[in-house]
Amino acid sequence: LAINVKRTKALLRDIIAAGAQLSWVGQISANLLRDEELVDLIADSGGRWIFVGMESLDPTNLAAMNKNFNKPCEYAAVLQRLARRNVYAITSFIFGLDNDKPGVAERTLRQMQEWPPGLPVFGQITPFPATPLYERLEREGRLTRPKHWLDFAPFQMAHTPLKMTREEAQAEVEYAWTNAYSPSATRRAVASMADEPAPYKISHLIARLFFRGIHFPPRNAWGWFRLLVQNRGAICQVIRESFTNWAGRASARNELKFEGGLTG
Repeated sequence: LAINVKRTKALLRDIIAAGAQLSWVGQISANLLRDEELVDLIADSGGRWIFVGMESLDPTNLAAMNKNFNKPCEYAAVLQRLARRNVYAITSFIFGLDNDKPGVAERTLRQMQEWPPGLPVFGQITPFPATPLYERLEREGRLTRPKHWLDFAPFQMAHTPLKMTREEAQAEVEYAWTNAYSPSATRRAVASMADEPAPYKISHLIARLFFRGIHFPPRNAWGWFRLLVQNRGAICQVIRESFTNWAGRASARNELKFEGGLTG
């Protein structure tokens, strides 16, 4: 969305001026979100979730992907800049890159605990045909499924990583999804938003339950029921806090009316 920042800002200003705000989701590179004015315009124009391709915490991996403009040391500041405006991030990470070793998922999740709550997604690098990556892996004899696109297998690698096995890389993805969207992780995320407006907490909770389904899709009504039961703590917490905040605001409005009546 924001490759042409000047054009994007003009578009967002026009949306705001026309009063045409609708809740929207967009994809923007982390380096462009250093711009405070751009983030203000995103929030004011109705932006609610921004997809950020962080990919890795390892600068060596990012350099190999030609993403030197991603600076892991800036990830926390970028996410905090969005969260301060009640805009939350969908962050993507890739495991099985050439400098990845077993334990990369745990290290990534540990780092994420220092960031505002978001919706992380995890995957493995996919060598598409006719790309430099595909041609390099083919030369190196590392392709294990040379025509993988003809036999789609979700979360299955099509080549051998450099510093771990395919099975280890797949285990890292499984570990990340399991622990990022566990009931305890969801409850921690909701707890960290205790002072946020109720709509954002509700939106975040619902989104987390659905995003978990990217890797662990509930197959039927029973699956959804089990998911809700497993996350009942976070659900009850959001309902309780939302009601408390609503009751507190209603009480404050009544007090103002009463004081205004006495003054009149």
